[in-house]
Amino acid sequence: MGAGPGVYIRLGWGYLSPVDLKRLEERLTGLGEPAYRARQVWAWAAGGAPGYDAMTNLPLAVRASLETEVPFSTLDAEAEQRSSDGTVKALFRTHDGHPVEAVLMRYRDGRRSVCVSSQSGCPLTCTFCATGRMAFGRNLTSSEILDQVLHFRRTEPVNHLVFMGMGEPFMNVDAVLDAARRLPDVGITHRRTTISTVGWLPGLERFVEEVSEPIRLALSLHAADPALRSELMPVNDRYPLTDVLGLCRRHRERTNRRVFVECVMLAGVNDSPAQARALAALLGRDAFKVNLIPYNPTGMYDGSSRAAVAAFKAELDAARVPATVRLTRGRDIAAACGQLATAPRARTRA
Repeated sequence: MGAGPGVYIRLGWGYLSPVDLKRLEERLTGLGEPAYRARQVWAWAAGGAPGYDAMTNLPLAVRASLETEVPFSTLDAEAEQRSSDGTVKALFRTHDGHPVEAVLMRYRDGRRSVCVSSQSGCPLTCTFCATGRMAFGRNLTSSEILDQVLHFRRTEPVNHLVFMGMGEPFMNVDAVLDAARRLPDVGITHRRTTISTVGWLPGLERFVEEVSEPIRLALSLHAADPALRSELMPVNDRYPLTDVLGLCRRHRERTNRRVFVECVMLAGVNDSPAQARALAALLGRDAFKVNLIPYNPTGMYDGSSRAAVAAFKAELDAARVPATVRLTRGRDIAAACGQLATAPRARTRA
């Protein structure tokens, strides 16, 4: 759109997103339409249709009725920011005014990965995360989660998704799983869908014991030492890491899929070789794969140097714990890991 990095481009209220599926089904039933009509509408939306007018296999009268009675949106797409690396961050508002951000990350190998939010804000106050300093709004519905994906799908195909945006997904487990199970219709398979958790035990237990689809699991860990982890992530006091890791290992046993472990690298806090060795001893070689995440500035800490990250990874390599250093995307527009947060509406609608 011709915008430089860090500049929001206003999209305007009423920009179309996929419809509230429950409301759609209720209205079509009221019109006396067969059950397959709702599936037709969803198929069009999942394919990137911009609105009801594009749905040429629906009767014109049905399209007209839906246009006036069922808004083709559960979110208002308010603004976008574009990064120098091709990443796009979108700002939405729910019908009751809560802010939500989602990110599209483009990679040279053809991946188009969407990072979605499951809550407006987050109540868990992890100290390194900007979202935790927002006022918590509420859980998002499954349609509001899908709206974030389809916003980008209307522009181009997408093929990967991570629940790593605002919020703790397993505090909103029903809506998250409902949305995740619809993603293959959009072009994102279960094996290319990842749900990241801080270790919210009730939702994690349900995921491990009930979910049969090959959806990937990631654990936001950040420190092997329980005291340090509690300092960084107060949720550790409520749900101790030993219990969380026990469930993660249970997931590995049931599915034969490794759990991704996320560690944001904070200078002088959690990045020493000794801490890497402790992490290796805690995780072992078989059940986990570690993602080392360069810290994206949010004003709380300094990020680890490249040399410190390399030394940390070398210790994991020596212990034969699989590890990679994650590529940072969208840092210049505050779209990278840990940076999602929103300003008051008066500042973001400029």
